[in-house]
Amino acid sequence: MNAGIVGIGRYLPEKILRNADLEKMMDTSDEWIRTRTGIQERRIASDEVDTSDMAYEASLKALKDAGLTAEDLDLIIVATVTPDYPFPSVACMIQEKLGAKKAAAFDLSAACAGFMYGMITAQQFIEGGVYKHVLVVGVEKLSKIVNWEDRNTAVLFGDGAGAVVMGPVGEEHGILAFELGADGTGAKHLYQDEYIFMNGREVFKFAVRQMGESSINVLEKAGLSKEDVDFLIPHQANIRIMEAARQRLELPEEKMSKTVHLYGNTSAASIPISIVEELENGKIKEDDVIVMVGFGGGLTWGAIAMRWGK
Repeated sequence: MNAGIVGIGRYLPEKILRNADLEKMMDTSDEWIRTRTGIQERRIASDEVDTSDMAYEASLKALKDAGLTAEDLDLIIVATVTPDYPFPSVACMIQEKLGAKKAAAFDLSAACAGFMYGMITAQQFIEGGVYKHVLVVGVEKLSKIVNWEDRNTAVLFGDGAGAVVMGPVGEEHGILAFELGADGTGAKHLYQDEYIFMNGREVFKFAVRQMGESSINVLEKAGLSKEDVDFLIPHQANIRIMEAARQRLELPEEKMSKTVHLYGNTSAASIPISIVEELENGKIKEDDVIVMVGFGGGLTWGAIAMRWGK
């Protein structure tokens, strides 16, 4: 059997932090942020809303979209680097809130590539016949680990959650191929001590190269060509990195998801948030071949080629 997405949902905090607001907080400008990153605004969760709260809301929507109840879930995987606590896991917290009594639950940490790692992990359980329905959540409250005095990182990140229910789909649909990778020698370029630290130049060079290479690799593994791609959903980190991946696939602009201007970099949440956005915009259609690709601290990366539909 093939594993694919059978339901999807997202949660975005109400508070919008615009570039103009950041101009009042630090030495930066709307023009500087937009030209270098493509970001215009981002969502920031209130003090009362933590990572598990956002994950729960997105999960409820994904279950409703799938036409399933929490008791149908066999496993919950949460990709995050900003859990409420070191333990218990966010996955266990939302298992209790959802009432998913029979589901195993764990978190995984692969930074901005976390959602790709989560989806591929779920695929193995489903296609191996071990579990039928797996909830995969990408969620971050990055605002709590951002140094709001560091203009190089503070302008980049936002909060939010995206969730998918994965399960068996038709033979022609679901995940067609994937690639996961890591390079620990680059760990020093992107990490959290108290706050997020990033060597922007090195991360940019890595991301531009890896996003394009991984996209091409999954197409080759799936026996597809660039011409077969209907839509690209890259991790929403920086518009220049995203554009490099799009150009590598020789896709027109309208065939790439762009939500970074609205939500900033939401790390593990960015790809599922973008999928919901493009479904609502009518840009993802039944039977479309989609490439999803992300990179993150670790350094980590992951890509998936899939055919949309159940």
